[in-house]
Amino acid sequence: MNPLAPYAAHDEQSRGRRHPEPPPTYRGHYQRDRDRIIHSAAFRRLEYKTQVFVNHEGDMFRTRLTHSIEVAQIGRSIARILRLNEDLIETIALAHDLGHTPFGHAGQDALNACMRDYGGFEHNLQSLRVVDQLEQRYAAFAGLNLTFESREGILKHCSPKHAQQLGDVGERFLNNTQPSLEAQATNLADEIAYNSHDVDDGLRAGLLSIEQLASVRLFKDAFDDVRTQYPDLPDRRMIHEIIRRIINRQVVDLVESSQQRIDSVAPDTIDAVREHDGALIGFGDEMREMNLELKRFLRTNLYRHYRVHRMSVKAARIIGALFGALLDDHKLLPPEHQERVTATERKYGPMGRARVVADYIAGMTDRYAIKEYERVFNPAELT
Repeated sequence: MNPLAPYAAHDEQSRGRRHPEPPPTYRGHYQRDRDRIIHSAAFRRLEYKTQVFVNHEGDMFRTRLTHSIEVAQIGRSIARILRLNEDLIETIALAHDLGHTPFGHAGQDALNACMRDYGGFEHNLQSLRVVDQLEQRYAAFAGLNLTFESREGILKHCSPKHAQQLGDVGERFLNNTQPSLEAQATNLADEIAYNSHDVDDGLRAGLLSIEQLASVRLFKDAFDDVRTQYPDLPDRRMIHEIIRRIINRQVVDLVESSQQRIDSVAPDTIDAVREHDGALIGFGDEMREMNLELKRFLRTNLYRHYRVHRMSVKAARIIGALFGALLDDHKLLPPEHQERVTATERKYGPMGRARVVADYIAGMTDRYAIKEYERVFNPAELT
């Protein structure tokens, strides 16, 4: 394996953890971070959280867990080519959705609406909250006590108002500086993964058709290539061949375009990356336009499809009803959450009470949220 580039995140140069700990034995700092994420309860729950399709709609669709693993795979490939820190990229990839609500973006929008008067809700901030506070595993501290670099990568975007409350990881949003190349690369790996695999899931579900997608250049180029090479290939295998070409073409463009930017700027340290006036990891102009075209297509034809919309409406009702009931009567919560409400409300008032309820709902899986809704509102459900 090639040695890390001078501008990569090196373990020995880490800015450290919020709570000092002895260095790990036989592992690097970012390996330790990754391992803590994999063993966390929040990571396990991703198996039953929606990507686009609710978990019970089919066993073959992506979940937040499989999506996170796919982001890690793409991210590690990018890291290896650009000589970035693979362990850090994997850590950020596996952690980036830990704060996601049940029912995907519909769940986030619903919970944000519920929290409008209490500071709002955003899954990216919630992912950081999970690793900083909500995971309760270690005797010496709350949260997972990850390194600064991992936490920085998890926090992809943030308003100035929230950034002021986040200390070190919020500073770049106030100072207009950049995150590490590992954080930048993971952000793009996430984009490549969800665009490509939402196409795959949309086709599998019958919500999209090859004929529709033929209007999208990135898809059409891959489709024409596969059809020319394998004219008699069955649909399922043809779709897989198309998706892998779409991913490969984006990754190749990303690493080649990014390397050109890196070479032109020639940063000699990670701090030089942070001080540059823009991101160094990104697509070339043509691929950026094709990527935007695919995003627009998915927004119009998949995310706004009536079947997806129906589930989104149901999700909003479930989350809205649960939030209202639990906020009104915190004794409906499990005992440990009742204790958190009492302690947090004493310190922060109604804002604290609402935040604990939001934490509880955000931590639910799709099927747990549906079951909890039945427990609270269905008289036939006694427990």
